[in-house]
Amino acid sequence: MKPFVFSRSTYSFLLFVLAPFALIQAQQPGVHGNKFEQLGTMLPPGNTYRSQDGSPGPEYWQQRADYDIDCTLDTENLRLNGEESITYYNQSPNTLRYLWLQLDENQHSAKNNNQYFDPNSIDPVMSAADLRALESAKEVADYGIEILEVKGENDEPLRHFIDATIMRVELPEPLAPGQKFTFKVKWFYNIVDRVKLIETLKVFANYPRGGYEYFPEDGNYLFTITQWYPRMCVYSDFEGWQTNQFTGQAEFALNFGNFLVKMTLPDDYMVGATGECLNYPVVLSSTQLERWEQAQTATEPVEIVTLAEAKALEQKENSTATKTWIYRAENVRDFAWTASRKFVWDAMPHITEAGKRVMCMSYYGKEAYPIYNRYSTKAVAQTLRTYSRYSIPYPYPSAISVEAANGMEYPMICFNPGRAEKDGTYTPQAKHSAISVIIHEVGHNYFPMIINSDERQWTWMDEGLNSFVQYLTEMEFDNNYPSGFGATSTITDYMALPKEYLEPLMTNGENLIDFGSNAYTKTAAGLNILRETIMGRERFDYAYREYCRRWAFKHPTPADFFRSMEDAGGMDLDWFWRGWFYSTDATDISLDSIQWYKVDLETNPRREEHTMTQKVEEPFLDITRRRNRASDMEFTVEQDEELQDFYTNYKPWETVDSVQETTTYLYDQTFTEAEKEERYGGKNYYQLFFSNKGGLVMPVIIEWTFEDGTTEIERIPVQIWRKNEEAFSRVFVKDKVATAIRIDPFKETADIDESNNNWPVREMPSRFQVFKAHKMKEKLNPMQRAKKDGKVIKP
Repeated sequence: MKPFVFSRSTYSFLLFVLAPFALIQAQQPGVHGNKFEQLGTMLPPGNTYRSQDGSPGPEYWQQRADYDIDCTLDTENLRLNGEESITYYNQSPNTLRYLWLQLDENQHSAKNNNQYFDPNSIDPVMSAADLRALESAKEVADYGIEILEVKGENDEPLRHFIDATIMRVELPEPLAPGQKFTFKVKWFYNIVDRVKLIETLKVFANYPRGGYEYFPEDGNYLFTITQWYPRMCVYSDFEGWQTNQFTGQAEFALNFGNFLVKMTLPDDYMVGATGECLNYPVVLSSTQLERWEQAQTATEPVEIVTLAEAKALEQKENSTATKTWIYRAENVRDFAWTASRKFVWDAMPHITEAGKRVMCMSYYGKEAYPIYNRYSTKAVAQTLRTYSRYSIPYPYPSAISVEAANGMEYPMICFNPGRAEKDGTYTPQAKHSAISVIIHEVGHNYFPMIINSDERQWTWMDEGLNSFVQYLTEMEFDNNYPSGFGATSTITDYMALPKEYLEPLMTNGENLIDFGSNAYTKTAAGLNILRETIMGRERFDYAYREYCRRWAFKHPTPADFFRSMEDAGGMDLDWFWRGWFYSTDATDISLDSIQWYKVDLETNPRREEHTMTQKVEEPFLDITRRRNRASDMEFTVEQDEELQDFYTNYKPWETVDSVQETTTYLYDQTFTEAEKEERYGGKNYYQLFFSNKGGLVMPVIIEWTFEDGTTEIERIPVQIWRKNEEAFSRVFVKDKVATAIRIDPFKETADIDESNNNWPVREMPSRFQVFKAHKMKEKLNPMQRAKKDGKVIKP
């Protein structure tokens, strides 16, 4: 046989090194080394405020703001008047010369830019409401907060500047680290008809979080007083003052502090609010107070105000007398309240892991009684039980659900839908909408009211994380619950949209086209994939709880969440954050083809002889060797004769060894038919070819169906894509004959195209030959050859 002549390699080197190298060269450029790279500079570096492991650093700080508010609800003129004293604590290392406040009620002001910056158009047919929406600023001409005065602690006027929904207050003296400053603000605003505003304008910029709803059939009002008082902007280590305008979409960025709030209003109104009421004995009747005490130890909700009492009160003439409700809330980031003559009020306790009593309460009118009396307070208790298990024990004294035909959250109080038909029946949609929104809004006590992220920057950090735990709560409430979050089927339609309709999760909430699908649904589905498919429940739950523990009552950022999950979970998840959060890639893993093989039991491969010739050239004297020699460097081998041997001065290019031959006998050792039958007779080899059509790398879950009717699930980790992010093949060895193969059978990975997930197995397999081993022809090494030639070999 004519030998093959190679100048640089041996046959074994070619077989085991060059062949894989040639395979890599055959790949398309740029198909690896992208999706599995570390986030690196995409995340801010760790520092003394925020550690590299995702925990608060040893010098972490945050500001504090305490409020003493006295307000009056004018139910005749639908106006809220207020005075407040704010004490701001500068706990930062920086000296401040001014303070920034939020004026969220100016969301509805005609002076606010959010009335003008959304595009619109004329359609062939326009409704009256459509035309009114084109002039939305006219509809809100009388709204927005009026700042009457801003004064220092000694009543000296303070210079201030208002820009739409924010206000700057100039300090009379610089506020040094560790100092506090107290000042007073007096204000009023006309309360918006939030239902009418939603129905007539249809402009999200005017979507009111608070306001009033009027019930013409009985002449009563339901007030939801939210985002109502001038409150401090956040000043943080990662961005300084957070002065993003409130435009109606991305919601909160707030400081923790203590509140003392006095609310004066007609004495026939019932009030619910953030915190604990300090004067129930004054504002409640003796019967109501007795029922409140009974509710403290009840196992079922107790009606403190009954349906009959609420119906009777809403038919009476409005009272002209007033009373003042006093509430205190500690270590909260906001305060909200509600008031109405229509309320039924019920309550029952939830006992935390530490044995602390939390009063779960609901306020609702007769319109919601059939749903809320049965479900609301128990849904509140369910939420606290489940969320506490996945995050931290609930730390506050109360949690309130108010039926107000909307969905909005504040510390210890939230507003939800859930009205029945006039005959007392209700649709399943109304029931599930009530339960889901109650769980969601009560859940917001954790995200972001306790784990206090900045929603005006990263909406997913509170809406998405909350929607995920909402899904877990709904599944524990009823395993057949029709949840809208969590399951990957809820997000595939969105992720399959053309790229121009998509944004990464890291996009600022103001800039999202599909706010709900992006911030809520995609985040919840992604976290469920992490929990069920990538990390596993035990590892994920531990890491998620650790993130919540670390950042309870603090201001986390995305980097803190990503790093905490990796640190506590013990997994590198940068590939997941990069794909799911920073890109618009989708999961679409295609099972392109299958090859089924069995061992050829009858024939063996023919033995072949291959000889490779290698010519040894004198090594090139590179720059390092030249300069080492020129510098008179002393070399250890030259100084120590004990280290010198035959090869020290061996120069094969000057000897007969300059041409070396290596002979290999391919397929030298084979099996007998009996050996093959015993080892391989029942084996089936399936080579599966996959491609990544969506761009997002994911684990590959395979369901095998065999001819005996049994099935098997096999899970291939995501790292299978590391060397080629676009395609791979893998061989699976089975003792049974497969009849069908399906990937992602449980819809775990949010695959947007299931049509390429199945493949039938053809009836007849291809066959391949098998052998035991190749054999390399033995030859003498240079020292052996020198001995054979009679040369003296240095011992």
